[in-house]
Amino acid sequence: MQAQGPQRLRWTDLKQALVDVPALALSFGYFFCLLCGYFMLRSIRDAFGATDDASTVFPPGMIAFFADRGIALGELTLQVLFTGTFLSMLLLQPLYGALVSRYPRRAFLPFVYALLVAALGVFYLAFANESPGRGAAFFVFTAVVNLFVVTVFWSYMSDIYTSDQSRLFYGFIGVGGSLGALAGPIISDSIVAEIGVANILLLSMAFFCACLVFVVKLAPWARRRERERGDANFDQAIGGRFLEGLRIVARDPLMRGMALVMFFGVAVGTLLYNEQAAVARQIVDDAERTAFFAGIDKWINGLTLVIQLFITPLLLARFGVAPLLLLPGIVITFGFAALAANPLPMLLMVVQIATRTGEFALAKPARETIYTRVDAETRYKAKAFIDTAIYRGGDFTFAWVHKAIASFGSAVVFMVGMGMAMALVVSAWTIVRAQRTLSR
Repeated sequence: MQAQGPQRLRWTDLKQALVDVPALALSFGYFFCLLCGYFMLRSIRDAFGATDDASTVFPPGMIAFFADRGIALGELTLQVLFTGTFLSMLLLQPLYGALVSRYPRRAFLPFVYALLVAALGVFYLAFANESPGRGAAFFVFTAVVNLFVVTVFWSYMSDIYTSDQSRLFYGFIGVGGSLGALAGPIISDSIVAEIGVANILLLSMAFFCACLVFVVKLAPWARRRERERGDANFDQAIGGRFLEGLRIVARDPLMRGMALVMFFGVAVGTLLYNEQAAVARQIVDDAERTAFFAGIDKWINGLTLVIQLFITPLLLARFGVAPLLLLPGIVITFGFAALAANPLPMLLMVVQIATRTGEFALAKPARETIYTRVDAETRYKAKAFIDTAIYRGGDFTFAWVHKAIASFGSAVVFMVGMGMAMALVVSAWTIVRAQRTLSR
């Protein structure tokens, strides 16, 4: 394949890209609804993860089982939840691979969202009836499903847009997601005290139903792009083995780089999340804790919106993916160094906001543009393996790492995090080098 370095987009590239502006509008609305619905759920999930009252999260039988063995489950809430999430992800990954291999995208894409809506209906009943163990089940469900639906979204975008279009459009599509991610916490924060947690689930279901409509509306653009690429037909199954995603990651240097960036990025995020949860445990009331996490999300999504609107498209069009992949890791390294020297709660919040903003506004759009230049099997199988199994494997690993080193103090946690951030920068550089060999 012909090597490609960073190139400016030409006027002919821009003119061709603008032909698909109607698809851009639909993609914008799709991502808005997806992240608005999810972030309404996220605040509820994080409130359960931050409590040390095991009775509000786990079923009585599970609490008794651990108590009989001298283990206070409330002291291991996040570790147990992340472990359950990781194991669930491992069980679901082969199922997802089988769906991708055996069914055309026009069938399994709507199925993913229909299944999500049905599951939320079950959780609505569980919350309305205050069923025991609903907190743990909801935490695991939300964490697992979110990764799959967001992965499916970006894989679908890679079906629809060319590499040149992705460099122009992905920042603006991200704006739609950021607006949704900003609206979700605002809605939750504003009305959760009046209508209760269970009814927030009903509102979220409505947004995911809208996602189902957008999937159908965008299908003609995906079919046309597949014909132009000469790739697997949108109306036919991709085929292959259901564990092919793992094999692709193992043999492809670019996908290995993607996996390492995901792992080390999750490492710094999980260490920050656990330290943030320690601060949130001081808030006793569930609704107040939900509002606390919603407030952080509002800051993150507001900043992400501004960067995606005014900075990300310009950097992608002018310089390609390199600065967007490298800058977040560099900023995180300095942030963790500052926290290791002075681990103040307010500084922790600032670094958390900077870390997640850099991921959502810069690194994520850059990685997604690369997937427009690979085949369908890599987009749907290798990407899904990286975004789900590798992601939750990092969560699982560093939730327990944090538990092991937290007793030495926050400064030690942040020193470990600084090492992970430096590894993130090195891994991002391997992607920058490897993607240059891809055809445009």
